[in-house]
Amino acid sequence: MSHDYVPVQWNRKKVIYDISLWGGIALYIACFMIVSSILLAGDEALSPMILLIRAFATCAFLMLTIILCIGPMARLDERFLPLLYNRRHFGVSMFVVALTHAILATIWYHGFGVVSPIESIFASPGDLTSISNIPFQPFGAGALLVLLLLASTSHDFWNANLGPLLWKSLHMGVYLAYGLLIVHVAAGAMQEDNTGMLPLLVLGSVVLVGSLHLTAALKVRSIDSGIAAGEWVDVGTWQEIENDRAIVVTIGAAERIAVYRYDESRIAAVGNVCKHQAGPLGEGKVIDGCITCPWHGFQYRPEDGCSPPPFTEKIPTYRARVEGDRILIHPTPLPDGTPRDVAMIGGYS
Repeated sequence: MSHDYVPVQWNRKKVIYDISLWGGIALYIACFMIVSSILLAGDEALSPMILLIRAFATCAFLMLTIILCIGPMARLDERFLPLLYNRRHFGVSMFVVALTHAILATIWYHGFGVVSPIESIFASPGDLTSISNIPFQPFGAGALLVLLLLASTSHDFWNANLGPLLWKSLHMGVYLAYGLLIVHVAAGAMQEDNTGMLPLLVLGSVVLVGSLHLTAALKVRSIDSGIAAGEWVDVGTWQEIENDRAIVVTIGAAERIAVYRYDESRIAAVGNVCKHQAGPLGEGKVIDGCITCPWHGFQYRPEDGCSPPPFTEKIPTYRARVEGDRILIHPTPLPDGTPRDVAMIGGYS
């Protein structure tokens, strides 16, 4: 967490992450160039510039596929959470790779005509009668514009000033960019005579992204208890909750509630949505006495839902009590940051 705006919140781990990421990108580009030069020899040989354009294109597409997989993978297995924590660095890097591809392709294919390169991209001949006739360049340009918007608003400054829900809605545009890129590739590179492994790459990406999101959605649905609303609602036994972790319940049509057990014998219920980027607080844990969001480490005190000073974020809290080994939650949320008595497990030993 940080209460000051800085260009990039680098620390030792993030520096290592970024160096490793860009080292991997450079290695991929080099390997693509070398392998393609070996496989496409003789009459099938391509110029180094075309190979470089394709290298950056496939690298950006692979990176976008990985980005779209990180979220559901983190929900399915918490060992992927470090990838989620650094996903914005990954996303901005992906945009830089995609932008490099776009610049090289624009210069190579559109830079030597009688009209400007940008005009040439959007004036490409074709129609929508068949996929082989679709003017694929505008779809790629549209995807790049969406990615530019996401990269330029990735900083916490925009998250704070747009608000988490609007910011999150805006960044769901990554799926629009992904769809535009699928059309761009399917109507462009995949229509060439020698497509190599490209069709398998695209199909594998779509299947992987779709199946991971579906699996994660089914898991979240199974976690939600969907308990009917009442004055006080039984949400299960305290033994079901691992110490310093939570279960997530849905009471009636209300927002999901994270019910935490911490210090072995304390029960606290809070809203499940982090104020930073609407992360799932119930999938986090208690660290240093604070509920810690698994996405970016934002923290809240269990007793009042307030972030520790100097931070000012607040989440709604819920009244809870323990009767025997059963946990009961009052379904009406208290205002954000409202202190209330933390329920104690009686006779705990």
